[in-house]
Amino acid sequence: MGGLLKMGLVDMKRKVKAEEGDDLRPEYDLSKFTGGIRGKYAERYKEGTNLVLLEPDVAEAFPDDESVNRALRLLMEISERLSEKLETN
Repeated sequence: MGGLLKMGLVDMKRKVKAEEGDDLRPEYDLSKFTGGIRGKYAERYKEGTNLVLLEPDVAEAFPDDESVNRALRLLMEISERLSEKLETN
């Protein structure tokens, strides 16, 4: 790393980060954000969440969770009816 420091590459990286600046809004008081535990609720959140990534063409047809759930429930109902029909025949 000594060679990089002599060439100024390390300093350049630090300088770029410093120039990016702080993007935290002024209304946030950092003194109120002390004592937090990273990932405290991560496991609980993961257990109660079922996220699915939709392909772009599917997302276009179903723009929100309500439309996806409605379509899937309809598909489930159709599937149940077909299964019942096949069982009776």
